[in-house]
Amino acid sequence: MSELLGVAVLGAGHMGADHIRRIDQVVSGARVATVADPDTGRAKDAVAGIDGASVHTEVSAALDAPGVQAVLIASPGPAHEEALLAAFERGLPVLCEKPLVPESAGALRVVEAEARLGRRLTQVGFMRRYDAEYQRLKSLLDSGRLGRPLMLHCTHRNVSSPPGFTSAMLVNSSVSHEIDAARWLLGQELTAVTVLRPQPTSHAPEGLLDPQFVLFETADGTLVDVEVFVNSGFGYQVRCEAVCESGTARIGDEHAMVVTTADGAFEDVAQDYLVRFADAYDREVQAWVDATRAGRVTGPSVWDGYAASAVAEAGVRALENGGRVTVELAPRPDLYA
Repeated sequence: MSELLGVAVLGAGHMGADHIRRIDQVVSGARVATVADPDTGRAKDAVAGIDGASVHTEVSAALDAPGVQAVLIASPGPAHEEALLAAFERGLPVLCEKPLVPESAGALRVVEAEARLGRRLTQVGFMRRYDAEYQRLKSLLDSGRLGRPLMLHCTHRNVSSPPGFTSAMLVNSSVSHEIDAARWLLGQELTAVTVLRPQPTSHAPEGLLDPQFVLFETADGTLVDVEVFVNSGFGYQVRCEAVCESGTARIGDEHAMVVTTADGAFEDVAQDYLVRFADAYDREVQAWVDATRAGRVTGPSVWDGYAASAVAEAGVRALENGGRVTVELAPRPDLYA
């Protein structure tokens, strides 16, 4: 493919607007052909200055717009299933932000629909797989130099939770990234989950159970723990330490810039995920564009998206019931073997 890949971006909110900027200004080989968002004003603001980019309120109109060859879905999670199935009907390659579909039943319907096509069309937006530190850790674990992984210790902290954020969303929104990262790093499915609830911070909105301590198990007995704290008050931090038979490896410490002034030295901590994972998002979208232009699909699959939704659902049940909940996955289609 010699011409620029025409992309329809669905959603012009915080994430969608950033992807529109990325395709227009950072990524090579692609252009924003059209944007769909129920808020026309927001969509027009997102494409201001981008020549030839049309604006629509309906997904179908955007997918059928002239020059559209691929789709980037950055709309709210509940809208993903309809958009994915519409893209499948048109044979359009898709980069779908996480979650694939929030409910595992809907995510499984997407898996089954793509499997019926007999070919992959979708890359799911688990951007940590494209972060340089996570890639180094994955390479090290795969090399076997540290022996068999025994535990992963993970930290996920935000400055503050957005309006309407619920206790369940700490698991099914925030920790969904750790769910996929753990599956990818270990090469294993997560089979059970327990959620412990420490005393909530006084900085959390009333009724929000924050922080939480989430414990995952794998079939071979590897344990993955996640401290998720979305009202830490000071910054956005993501860390992961692998404890193996012959050593340990930790990532997440290299992103703090040390600033020295007359008042002393301090670390500049990122304030949100778009700053901490800016390079990962750039790599992710570039990889998707390159693969799509070459007629290939790489990266996390809809099966990975379905598995993450199923594990997150089990985690929410564990949060609500206070016990250990096993994860039940449907049979994996051959397409994702």
